[in-house]
Amino acid sequence: MSLKTKRKIVLIVMLVMLSLFTLIYIYPVFLMFMNSFKPFGEVVSDPIALPKKPTTENFIYVANKIHYLQLFMNNVLITAIGILGIVFFSSLAAYILDRRKNDYTKLIYGIIITPMLIPFQTIMITLLKAMNIIHLDQSKVGLGIQYWGFGIPMATFIFFNFMKTIPKEIDESAEIDGASTWKTYCAIIFPLIKPVCFTVIVLDVMWIWNDFLLPLLMVNSSTKTKTLVLAAYTFVGQMNTKWQYAMASMTLTVLPSILIFILLQKYIVEGVVAGAVKG
Repeated sequence: MSLKTKRKIVLIVMLVMLSLFTLIYIYPVFLMFMNSFKPFGEVVSDPIALPKKPTTENFIYVANKIHYLQLFMNNVLITAIGILGIVFFSSLAAYILDRRKNDYTKLIYGIIITPMLIPFQTIMITLLKAMNIIHLDQSKVGLGIQYWGFGIPMATFIFFNFMKTIPKEIDESAEIDGASTWKTYCAIIFPLIKPVCFTVIVLDVMWIWNDFLLPLLMVNSSTKTKTLVLAAYTFVGQMNTKWQYAMASMTLTVLPSILIFILLQKYIVEGVVAGAVKG
């Protein structure tokens, strides 16, 4: 058997395995979507069967029951605040830390990325009390700001490694032309890091939009502050679960983030490989 034939066989086997893994991960999402079009009886009797008489009544009921448009805008506001803060502060911090390397900046960099190793569950009670003291609990803006603390460590790590691929001679040329550090960052550096910016944005949008635990702790008291994921949970009870509404609610909740991921997934690949290509 020739080497070329062996490589083709290996490639086919890998494609088959990847396809199987893809189906395994997609199947639960498919079941959720499929059952959202069924009445309660069909969901309970045969959850893996296709809908006999597909109906959109579940979506209409859920949209009216949870005030979908209002909660959707809550998600948009919280996610936008979180993303803007994470991208701005982490990219600026990574730029300064990379360009001014010394013992102090190395220590600061270590402090910034260390929270990635700390499980959220170990600090959630302390965080809840702290947010209550400074009146940032039960607030959409406050929740968005809290995501800065959890998202900046990873984003800074990603930006910092990408900054190494940008020649420092660019900064020196800008300085000779009279540009300040701030102007250099805004006019020159930030446009160069757009590929990795999209990577951070897409990953953090998926995380913030679908997060459950932090909103449950912080904004679970009112419809004015709730998120879509929390609203979907209201159809799941200890004694009685309205599965058709729960599936429809979860479909309406995750569909926007899935669409964002599908539309922007190419930017994730570009951001991941950009540093390697430039290096």
